[in-house]
Order: sequence, then C-alpha cells, then structure tokens
Amino acid sequence: MLDHLGQLPGLAAKKFGNNEALSFENRSFSFIEINSLVENIASNLRTLGIKEKDVITLYASNCWEWIISYFGIARVGAVINPVNTMLTPTEIKYVVNDCKAKAIITSSEKVSQIIDLKKEGKINFIISFGEAVQESISFNDLINNNMSKIDMPNVSSNDLSTIGYTSGTTGHPKGAMQSHRAVILNGSMTSQMHMRNEKDVVVSALPCPHVYGNVVMTGMMMFGTKLVLHKVFDAPSIFKDIEKHKATIFDGVPTMFMYMIDHPDFKKANIKSLTRCYVGGQTMPVAIMENVEKKFKVPLIELWGMTEIAGLGSTHPLYGKNKHGSIGCALPFCELKIVDVDNVKKNMPIGEVGELMVKGPITMMGYFGDKKRTKETLENDGWLHSGDLAKMDEEGYFYIVDRKKDMILTAGYNVYPAEIERVLAKHPSVSIAAVGKEEDKLKGEIAKAYIVLKENFKTSEDELINFCREHLAAYKCPRKVIFVDDVPKTSSGKIMRRELNKLDKLTIKKN
Repeated sequence: MLDHLGQLPGLAAKKFGNNEALSFENRSFSFIEINSLVENIASNLRTLGIKEKDVITLYASNCWEWIISYFGIARVGAVINPVNTMLTPTEIKYVVNDCKAKAIITSSEKVSQIIDLKKEGKINFIISFGEAVQESISFNDLINNNMSKIDMPNVSSNDLSTIGYTSGTTGHPKGAMQSHRAVILNGSMTSQMHMRNEKDVVVSALPCPHVYGNVVMTGMMMFGTKLVLHKVFDAPSIFKDIEKHKATIFDGVPTMFMYMIDHPDFKKANIKSLTRCYVGGQTMPVAIMENVEKKFKVPLIELWGMTEIAGLGSTHPLYGKNKHGSIGCALPFCELKIVDVDNVKKNMPIGEVGELMVKGPITMMGYFGDKKRTKETLENDGWLHSGDLAKMDEEGYFYIVDRKKDMILTAGYNVYPAEIERVLAKHPSVSIAAVGKEEDKLKGEIAKAYIVLKENFKTSEDELINFCREHLAAYKCPRKVIFVDDVPKTSSGKIMRRELNKLDKLTIKKN
C-alpha cells in the first residue's frame, strides 16, 4: 500500500504512462502530464515556504487545476483542506482560521471574497488559477516554472492528509481529519468493489471537494480510469460527453438522475456505451431507481458514505446482488452495525431501525481542535456514529431509513421523510419530492411535502395526499403539499431538507 497521497501521481505515470487520464472542457491530460504538473506546483509551493504538515485551503469549483493542486499539496507533504464552494465568505474565513491554513489556492473570481484574509495576515498568500488577480500569485506561473524536483516528504500512512469540513447543519462546520491511509484505502476499495479499471471512462459532475467526488478522482489515479470532469451538472452536456468519450460509468446523486430522465434531450441521447451507473449522497426512491434502470438500460448501484469516513462506507459489489433501496454491504476491512439510538451498546435485531455505525481504517482521526464533538461522534472502541437511521436484512444488506435529525415526531409516532418521498416518487406527475416538517399545536410536528412536477404534468395537493394514504399509514402521510419550481440543494445536488421551509415565503407554483 502507498504511504501517502503524494506518491500517487508518480506511480500512475509509471503504470499508465501516456494513457488519457483526465478530460475537462477542451483540455486533455495524460498520466505523465498530470505528474509533471504536480511536480512543478509542489516544487514551487516548497519555494514559497510551504512545508510538511502545513495546511493549504483549496477553494474552487471543479476544474483540472483543482486536481493538480490537490495532489501538489500532498506531494509537498502538506495537509489538504478542500472547501465547498457554496460556503459564504464568512464561513470560508471561519474554516481557514479554524484549521490555521497557511495559504489558499482558489479560482480568480473568488479572490476578492477572501483577499481580506491575506491583508489581515491570517494567511501567507493566495494562489489564483490562471493569471494573478489583485494580490494573488498566478497558478499558471507556478506550473510553468520548472524547478528542481523535491524529495518525497517524510509522511506516513497514519499522518493527517485532509481536513474536510462538514456542512455545518448545527453551529459551525466541523473539520473531519483523515489520514493518508483512510483516503487511499477508501478510493482503492471503492474501485475494487465497482471493478473500475483502465478500460473504464467515468463522466462525473460530482464536486471535487465532496468525498464521493474524491474517491472517483483517486480511483482515476490508482486504477487508470479515465475521468471526464464537468464543472457543474448540466444534463445535455452530460449526454454529449457520454457519447463523445464512450463513457462506461456515470456517477451521480439522485437529483442528477431525476433531471436526466425527465430532460427533453434524453430521448435522443446516445448513452449506449454505459455499462453501469452509481448513485449516492442521499437515499433514492426505489421507484425512481427502477425507472432509471429501465431508461438507461444498465444497472444502477447505490452507495453510502460521509465526510467522516473519507468517502464510502458501503456499496454493492459489481457482480453481487443489487438490492434497490439498499446501500449494500460494508467496504472490505470495515464493519457496519445497527444500534439502539439511546444505547450504543445494544445491537438492534434484524429488520429493526436504529442508528448506523461504522468501524475500520477509513474512520476519521477526529474533529480538528474539537475534542467534545469528537467524543460525541467517535466511541472509544473505534465505532463512529453516522447520524443515519438504518436497518439490516438477514443477508447483511443495509438500508438507510433517514437522518436522525430529519425524523418527524408526530403525535408520538416517528415519521421518516425519506419513506414519504419514496411513495411520492411513484406518482406519475412527480419529478422531485422533498419532505420537511412544520410545527403543529396538536401533533407537535407534521410532515410537509415540496413537489417539483414533471414538465407538462399536473396534479393537486389532495390527490397527492390521497395517493400517500394508499401506501402509508395515516400518521405517516403529509398534511400539506406545496408545489415549487425547485428545491434547495447542496453543491453535490443533495436535497437540503433543513432549508425547505424557506420556500414557504416564495410564490407558490402552479398546482
């Protein structure tokens, strides 16, 4: 096994040579070219004063420069702090200050948002992609400035490689610390479970800072898989690149697949080269999974992961049983279990709902500078709380029921938004269904559905509520339905249930 991420580009260059590794917009890179660019940026970072274990924030949307920067930081032996581009300047400042970053590598349009950090002396310098902007250093100058190759850093597999901040649903974001071993092992085990290899071409618009996007990227370097990277998700562009590059794999989150099958261009899209698709980031209704498989004519395989485990915790092996609605089984060398939500020492019987916990070499080292929240999440025996409610069947397959924080308590009953969403997704008029909660004087909380209709389809609030009553117990059914043009999503396309109530203030869409 590799000792650290900085070794990956050189190893990939030796193993896969001039094979095409990365395609982004109008540029293409071989493994040898990627390694050469990584060596240049690493040498120049060292000249700028970056040393082993310094933290560097990487703040930009998907692009080829992001990938070069990621491995360049690791090549120096520094710690990578990949940041979600949806964070506000205030949140960025919090993250940079919290992890004590020495520098920021970013895209030119974001320099103005963070230049104050340099002026205040919080960081040493800013590197901007392309040419220099304001008081930043030009990324182009660094990759074109050939310096002497630096020695491999004195970094071990157990050393800190990454500080990845969570979305911060409560209070400030938390910085999950990942070792080199965790990131490398997760990428390699994911690719092996999925049988990804140098004959595969992956099209992806998953954000690079997201752990799902990261395992796709590291899989490219470890197994020679060609990555066709998109800056943002756009269904027509995805269709075009699947055809152009003869892609064999498409990785996405549920909303991406929903948009693709409902898009007018889907009927004429040539996606025959695909051999399988993967979906993660959020639970996906079985009805939609079946519809995607029917229209794509390839298996759709679900996976599950989180920031605190450097990527995936479970998935289905390519040649194993693919159970829709299930997140599969644990990654090799890892364990999963279901425990009582009030008693971590009590394992739940097969089929009963509890909290999903994970253990193994992929779990985080802790939250940076936060012993209290580390202790709340990571047990002394190594088991990590996922915060997801789940159950296990008799064959050892796991099923996510919902997030603990999203559960609705109505008249003393537990109601899970994902269960309602799965039913609503079966209605022929529904494109996207998201369920939140609303306070109620009598019941405490009630379920409230936010619906995006398919183009040229109509339905009503009463019809959808009655539809739910045909498939769910009365207490589980939504009490209100609102029709909207779209629902709030993260940069990876994951529905943000905590933001749904903000739609109440907007003009209600046609119903």
